[in-house]
Amino acid sequence: MSLWQRPLEILQAIAERRINRFRVNSLKGFVSLFLAGTMLSVALAACSGGEGGSSSTETPSASPVAASKSNVELTLVSFAVTKAAHEAIIPKFVEQWKKDHNQTVTFKQSYGGFGFQNRAVIDGLGADVVYLALAGDTTKIEKAGLIQSGWEKEVPNNGIVSKSVAAIITRPGNPKGVKTWEDLVTKNVKLITADPKTSGIAKWNFLALWNSIIKTGGDEAKATEFVTKVYNNVPILTKDAREATDAFAKQGQGDVLINYENEVILAQQKGEKVDYVIPDVNISIDNPIAVVDKNVDKHGTREVAEGFVKFLYTPEAQQEFIKLGFRPVDETLAQTKEVTDKFPKVQTLGTVQDFGGWEEIDKKFFADGGVFDKIQAQKKR
Repeated sequence: MSLWQRPLEILQAIAERRINRFRVNSLKGFVSLFLAGTMLSVALAACSGGEGGSSSTETPSASPVAASKSNVELTLVSFAVTKAAHEAIIPKFVEQWKKDHNQTVTFKQSYGGFGFQNRAVIDGLGADVVYLALAGDTTKIEKAGLIQSGWEKEVPNNGIVSKSVAAIITRPGNPKGVKTWEDLVTKNVKLITADPKTSGIAKWNFLALWNSIIKTGGDEAKATEFVTKVYNNVPILTKDAREATDAFAKQGQGDVLINYENEVILAQQKGEKVDYVIPDVNISIDNPIAVVDKNVDKHGTREVAEGFVKFLYTPEAQQEFIKLGFRPVDETLAQTKEVTDKFPKVQTLGTVQDFGGWEEIDKKFFADGGVFDKIQAQKKR
């Protein structure tokens, strides 16, 4: 029996566990907006009886079976903040596919925290396409035997369909005058961040700090020294990004918080006043997309799944990601006035590939006994 067909009692239990996990007191300002994507997915799941930790949308008459000649259903699994973009993109794709192939495409969609989504797919959620926040999570689905190796070479830009950079969120008016990563040390700034051993965004935070030294000519010894000093100014390491944001914005702890630029832009679009800076030396926060080979072959949906993935790289689709605060992967779009006005220029941009990919990064920095553990041990002395 598929996850979509499990009894209502099981789905309700899952939803309750996820709701208990993420339930917080009434949050104001930036906290509520930062959590909007994740809380939206939980709320929808609770209302509809869908997967805990994710929301799903499906066509009543559709079912995950092999595609018919005139009608095909596609299951998309993604991280929460992409939902708004897909709501605009999917109708355009459906219209274009109908015109070119005379097939009606319907979508079943699941949105939630990126750590939950990849586990749900591995556990049986029948995704045809996965669009996740970390390539490392996609690799885990590959290792589970659902995606063929080399998936990132089958589409443009190594499978990356949207991207962002790291932003330093400050107190109103930026009283510490933070402009660079180095200011976190030289100006005795207290940083709030999550633990990269338990949080995906915290891994990006760590890499942004490390990258700032390597990209400016420093070696690994200098990078270790700098990052150690920064973490010496971290009063608490929270379990996840939610707790980090809560500590900063609700409890008033720390001077700065690191977050994704797209999250900050989304908050501003919702009317919140958020002061932030984009350091000139930064890390490219890349979000990959992949066809789930085992599932599309089972469902008979490979052609339409691959067509949808390719459509996401078109200027028409990329514009929707831009509206949501993601930087475009299309270089032509990146040079337009709309984009240059919206996104501060980054002088020096590092990538995950610079550090050998996620498997090497996790092994070197975040595995037990890795660089981060050594930095933490040094901090305790």
